[in-house]
Amino acid sequence: MSASTTTHVAATAPCSIDDKHRSHGHSLAELITYWTGSQQAFWLAAGSIVIWLLLGPFTRYSDTWQLTINTGTSIITFLMVFLIQRTQNRDTRAMHLKLNELIAAAEGASNRLINAEDLDDETMYKLYHRFQTLAHTFSEHGEMSRAGSVEEVPTDENNPAGVEHHDVTVGS
Repeated sequence: MSASTTTHVAATAPCSIDDKHRSHGHSLAELITYWTGSQQAFWLAAGSIVIWLLLGPFTRYSDTWQLTINTGTSIITFLMVFLIQRTQNRDTRAMHLKLNELIAAAEGASNRLINAEDLDDETMYKLYHRFQTLAHTFSEHGEMSRAGSVEEVPTDENNPAGVEHHDVTVGS
């Protein structure tokens, strides 16, 4: 697509649809995720540990004293695993959306790579090797600054994905 035929879509308010459909649980999870990454949360946790340590001599370092911190940290760790995973999933989706937009907008890019994260492992492996072949070809011809696409890698009937097979020797 040339620059003269590019269609531009007017920007609207970000995520206005999400705001209407956001659940209370979603908002609470966002709030907790944001707060747990704050300096106040760190100091609260550090202060709790100091108080727990100071209470040790008064409780004669009893089993209950030890069980209190073990239970508290186990519960917090268990819940934080889910919050961290939720944040990671959200960040990954946002990154994929941005990359998909760049691929769709780039002239000469392979549109088959839009939503590449949904491909099975074998297909990803084959595409990875096609990119390796493309990089090797560019390097051989001194064209490392040239734009290219995985679609440029030739394929044949015996190797439809264009995967270049190499024998690998381990050691010397």
